[in-house]
Amino acid sequence: MNGLPLSPEGGGGRYPGFTTVDQADHWDKVTEGVVLSRLGRPVDIRFFTPREEAIATALFDRLLDQQADPRIPIVNMVDSRLAESQTDGWRYADMPEDGQAWRETLAALDEDANDAYGHGFPEASRAEQAVLLDRIQDLASKPWHGMTASRVWSLWTRYACTAFYSHPWAWDEIGFPGPAYPRGYKNLGVDRREPFEVADIRPEEDPIRAEENP
Repeated sequence: MNGLPLSPEGGGGRYPGFTTVDQADHWDKVTEGVVLSRLGRPVDIRFFTPREEAIATALFDRLLDQQADPRIPIVNMVDSRLAESQTDGWRYADMPEDGQAWRETLAALDEDANDAYGHGFPEASRAEQAVLLDRIQDLASKPWHGMTASRVWSLWTRYACTAFYSHPWAWDEIGFPGPAYPRGYKNLGVDRREPFEVADIRPEEDPIRAEENP
């Protein structure tokens, strides 16, 4: 991947004409540099093996419903955190440390796919992947490959969502104009928009149900 376009939708979606990066002139230089760097070329993979990268990529695509390019490079962002030991600062006592937990859970997910379908998780169809992930989620507090399933699910979703919602493309999707520094926000409260914010053109539509029933 040689680089990413400025926005995957060009300000479309539920907030037409809006893109977070239009607010960059109102950020201080440090904030601007941090945010805009996320739109550059993804950092190289340093933690995951090639097989782990493939499994993790397929997993993140399913968890975040990224079905087509351009995608937010979640696997690169998570890999960077793990390579630099940037954890959440805590873990469950009965779970391995995060880096090892990622290696073990990705291997276990691939094993489940091979046992169920005769091929690995990245090679499975979207429907097959969904079945495998639903089974893990449904286990809740029961064990899965020697770990508590809900804690594995927490590991995956915490890292996935932290990466996804740190990216300006995700902000565009939810109408978030980014850090309000040093300008700040003045119109606080439900349905009280700033002059630079854009109204949702489909406020009554549940985005989850819309995806499930296109």
